[in-house]
Amino acid sequence: MNLRRSTGLAETKIHDILRNDRRRRVLEHLQESVGSVTLRELAETIAANEANQSPPPRALRESVYNSLHQTHLPKLDDENVIRYDKHRKTVELRPRARDVNIYMEVVTRYGIPWADYYRSVATASLALVVASEIGAPLVNVVPTLLWAIP
Repeated sequence: MNLRRSTGLAETKIHDILRNDRRRRVLEHLQESVGSVTLRELAETIAANEANQSPPPRALRESVYNSLHQTHLPKLDDENVIRYDKHRKTVELRPRARDVNIYMEVVTRYGIPWADYYRSVATASLALVVASEIGAPLVNVVPTLLWAIP
């Protein structure tokens, strides 16, 4: 199956991107950050995560730095998921990262992220509680408290 997202990134390419732990960690770190991040900061964070200690061993930090610089960041940049400035050694997300992000989230079998699903249920429940309180027809037949239990 070779489905394409709205921006044209093939599903097989998305799976190829996410197949590597370091690429996933790059995307996770960038999603949690605001703006661009330096390669040094990325390498430090990923190495600390892999070593389960901070600061990470120097050899591991250098290994992560080199693999990000030579392999992983250029691959993500080639797919337009990130913007990697090799001269300034900065990295930032591009809009196409949203296509990859959906595969990193836990989703329902219908492709809706659970966060969106629960937000919708909570909004509908709130609307029913308010409608019941103001006496909307059909809704006020059921006690308000029951509408609050999704």
